[in-house]
Amino acid sequence: MKRSILIVDDEKNIRNGLAMAMELEGYETLTAEDGAEAWSLMGKKDVDLVITDLRMPNLSGEQLLQKINSAYPRLPVIILTGHGTIETAVDAMRKGAIDFFTKPVELDRLSLVVKKALSTTDLYAEHERLKAEVATLKARNRYDRIVGKSQKMVSLMETVAQVAPTRASVLITGESGVGKELVADAIHELSNRSKGPFIKVHCAALSASLLESELFGHEKGSFTGAVSQKKGRFELADGGTIFLDEIGEIDAATQVKLLRVLQEKEFERVGGEKSITVDVRVVCATNRDLLKEIEKGNFREDLYYRLNVVHFDVPPLRERKDDIPLLMTTFLTQFNQENDKKIEGFSNGAKKALLSYEWPGNIRELRNSIESAVVLSRSSVIEADDLPPAIRLADNSAQLSLDVGITLAEAEKQLIMSTLVMSGGNKTKAAEILGIGRKTLHRKLQEYQIDQE
Repeated sequence: MKRSILIVDDEKNIRNGLAMAMELEGYETLTAEDGAEAWSLMGKKDVDLVITDLRMPNLSGEQLLQKINSAYPRLPVIILTGHGTIETAVDAMRKGAIDFFTKPVELDRLSLVVKKALSTTDLYAEHERLKAEVATLKARNRYDRIVGKSQKMVSLMETVAQVAPTRASVLITGESGVGKELVADAIHELSNRSKGPFIKVHCAALSASLLESELFGHEKGSFTGAVSQKKGRFELADGGTIFLDEIGEIDAATQVKLLRVLQEKEFERVGGEKSITVDVRVVCATNRDLLKEIEKGNFREDLYYRLNVVHFDVPPLRERKDDIPLLMTTFLTQFNQENDKKIEGFSNGAKKALLSYEWPGNIRELRNSIESAVVLSRSSVIEADDLPPAIRLADNSAQLSLDVGITLAEAEKQLIMSTLVMSGGNKTKAAEILGIGRKTLHRKLQEYQIDQE
């Protein structure tokens, strides 16, 4: 659909000339000879951008700008002015105009400003659309902290909803940063135990002796420093859920004790003799391959099967790239609020970089990258340059920048050289990428005297 531009000027020649110039750029135009006529037109027609003179009869450009800002705060307005009213035009920009032009208008620059303004409007509209889509997804799901519409995530959340009300132990696997803890949260929130405690233990953060005490508690005097009795995490989780993150890190002795809890629902505190019975659902997570750990003798096979009653494998972000725009929007909204920013969206270059990157750190890395970009951005749009270097440079090997003004022969030479580098010097592969025969490539190499060593 063509974009519509409203041109307002009491000078007919200027009005019609600008309309003709904008139509040559592919826009539809509406014209008005003063602010009053323009305002009336805006009530009847859809307008994407307004170009208006400042000094006009009936309703001035300043008054029209004020009305537009009040009724259509997102509508971009460009001011036209004579040399004698530049101060007024600058004041109009303070009041919401996006730019001003002195007459006679420089059409090339006007075209660029119009294009950029409409692009920014599109970015804001896309951001709002994605926000609405995120809100719809959250309203549809009973658990709203996991954002995703990809088939893998939809399927995972459907299974979570099915498994959550049961008593089954759950093992969650996946790479670091994919959101395993959020899946555990969802299982608890959607379960019949949601009103009970949800206790989290990061097993890798504790030594073997400390982990046993942390999980099962200890009696006074059971070891140096045990100055009083302490309840363990299993006792604290009675009637609820315990989440054991990085379960693959626990030592052999603690594995034996954990197996007993799963089998018999009871344990003793460190240094204690009295058995304590608990009703706890166990949810575990790991980024290790536990079957390989079993082969190495690092993990008990019987414990593995007790934990792995239901298995969720959370996909890495590179396998669910459909979800990246929704996650970008979610994090942008969050960090706008936290940092009192008003960033409206992502430039095409930034979006391309974010979608091209493979995200080895998964959602955690994406979240941190968006936070960094929001903090560093100096405009209303996040540009590729605002992103961390690893992300914005990720697909540089597949890009070629050419300076304007070089000959076609020089451009072809650079393209051939870059393609050879990308294909590792493989001429057959380079010829296939370029869409030419191998003989043609050899002829071009000789013609441009490209050194193949």
